[in-house]
Amino acid sequence: MVLRILFMGTPEFACPTLEALIRAGYPVVAVVTQPDRPAGRGGKLQAPPVKRLAEAHGIPVLQPRRVRHPDAVAQLRALAPDLVVTAAFGQILSAEVLAVPRLGCLNVHASLLPRWRGAAPIHRAVMAGDTETGITIMWMDEGLDTGDILLQRAIPIGPLETAGEVHDRLAALGAELAVEAVRLVEEGRAPRIPQDHARATYAAKLTPEDERIDWRESATQVVNRIRGLNPWPVAHTTWQGQILKVWMAEPWPEPVPAAPPGTVVAVVRDKGPVVACGEGAVLLTRLQPAGKRPMEAAAFLAGHRMAPGEVLGAEQPPAEQPAKEQPAKE
Repeated sequence: MVLRILFMGTPEFACPTLEALIRAGYPVVAVVTQPDRPAGRGGKLQAPPVKRLAEAHGIPVLQPRRVRHPDAVAQLRALAPDLVVTAAFGQILSAEVLAVPRLGCLNVHASLLPRWRGAAPIHRAVMAGDTETGITIMWMDEGLDTGDILLQRAIPIGPLETAGEVHDRLAALGAELAVEAVRLVEEGRAPRIPQDHARATYAAKLTPEDERIDWRESATQVVNRIRGLNPWPVAHTTWQGQILKVWMAEPWPEPVPAAPPGTVVAVVRDKGPVVACGEGAVLLTRLQPAGKRPMEAAAFLAGHRMAPGEVLGAEQPPAEQPAKEQPAKE
């Protein structure tokens, strides 16, 4: 008998997994996702990507504010799923929810557990300079990504690869492994490999402080922070009293004059500004000045006068910054 699957997910990361389960012929009895949220300048309610995909396939959608609420649990029980598959759902499942499917709950997690448990594993892996990451298909329990491992597969992270690029590759890999995992469960061959909890690290939610470039860090650390925050929420510094977002940078390979961290030590017109760090220097290659779109650094320099000796990050950013909503857990 083909397994009846209840799928839980919210952002773009989860869509390939849902699509793959549908293509594999598994009946998805319903999709559970986060409520619609206001978006854009007008604050118009916007449906999560997973909701739009489910509706396109004619799959019923549930959007409880809290999936652990007794009414929501009762709805899930009435669906009588054999298996729950989650991917970046964004809510913690209670013991009552975990007990709904007869065969258990699987989670598609975007790291090589037990490294980077928690909300932002892709960002944190890139920001930390990890050279590999991967997908873990995990049997869910009541802990924070502490359940037994069913499947795991690694991929390399390139030296200048962004979090967005890693995200897209992991989303595709997660979809592939999710189908493989469901088949193993269906055949009664799914392993349960306990995690080594002593090796666990945690991928905390991003904070505004994470976004601010600390030029006292080494060039490698600065580059890792910048690419780890691309395309969201984007690293920033200040220049001439305004926020300057930095989308891309790379270590500068040549010697530079000694200067305090954050000092522009050279301006290469066809490449970008070179900025001193606590150790080494970085070439900024893609920038976004206040009120403008992102642009290549050469284009930025063509329209803005940035000179050696200027200091980035010397001023505090403006006190009032618009609140940003974290995407659902990766």
